[in-house]
Amino acid sequence: MNRTFLSLTITTAFFLLSGCDQNTVATDTGRSPEDHARLEQFIQQVKSQLIFVEGGEFLMGDFGEQYGRDRLPFDSRQDSKPLHQVALTSYSLSKFKASNQQYQFYLEWNGFPKRELEGERRNRKWRERAQTKVTPAYIDWNEAKEYCAWLAKITELPFSLPTEAQWEYAARSRGQYFAAPTDDGTLRIEGRKGINVATGYDRKAYASEAGTGLEYSSPTPGDFRPPNPLGIYDMAGNGWEWVKDWYDPDYYKHSPVKDPQGPDKPVFKDIDGHYTRVLRSQDFSSWWGGLTMTRFNADPESRRYPPVDKTVRCAVNSPQPVK
Repeated sequence: MNRTFLSLTITTAFFLLSGCDQNTVATDTGRSPEDHARLEQFIQQVKSQLIFVEGGEFLMGDFGEQYGRDRLPFDSRQDSKPLHQVALTSYSLSKFKASNQQYQFYLEWNGFPKRELEGERRNRKWRERAQTKVTPAYIDWNEAKEYCAWLAKITELPFSLPTEAQWEYAARSRGQYFAAPTDDGTLRIEGRKGINVATGYDRKAYASEAGTGLEYSSPTPGDFRPPNPLGIYDMAGNGWEWVKDWYDPDYYKHSPVKDPQGPDKPVFKDIDGHYTRVLRSQDFSSWWGGLTMTRFNADPESRRYPPVDKTVRCAVNSPQPVK
């Protein structure tokens, strides 16, 4: 399996000869032709990583009691219940979480500084997480929103954070009764090695290969394990994923059927009194984590803790495939 994303190091000459989309890259007139070529290459990379998700209806939430093999809940928490009808318009979703390579290009292009943490040890670990180009970028909700908005600007496509419903529908391969967002709907681990997810053993081995000291807390490349049947990778772990919605533990009781967007206003506060947004996926894959229906929430500004395990994959809200 190819363990790198499309490289940003393809020569500029190719793009100068083949031409650029002037509607996309000519918006920043202070840039050199080489810069425009780099941006166009980045745009083509991002677009090539989109998976079209045909819309439809599904039952969202913990389906274990009604449709699971053992007729037992998959999730012990009540916020993934009740099971409820949702109908989604077609959209596209990135097959990968945004990588360090992609996010750092965004920061560089816009002249934004990289995040620095207080304390040398914490900052060293943070820099190590950012040095592996093909692993996910760790960011807070506001940074995730701005990154997707920037993609919308440079591509002229309706990029945004996915909604919680869009994330779950894609994770379940268009709403099928998959408990885990993997190639076969299960989490398969043999001994210490993950078959369709990454274990602590796998993360430590990758950290050694990548030359970091992160060991068991190391991220892994986005395509480290197989995608789900839609072709979407890395939804069972390797970083929580921010979605658009404000978090409400009771939202499923009154969620609209058509394209739910989450609460109109913030609802639920964390222990520090901060309103929270929804997270999906999991920080690290495990036997019990990274299921398709489990909901989590966190302060969008990550004021108590830095976002060392929070990531993003952007969506395109267009009913037609992106070309």
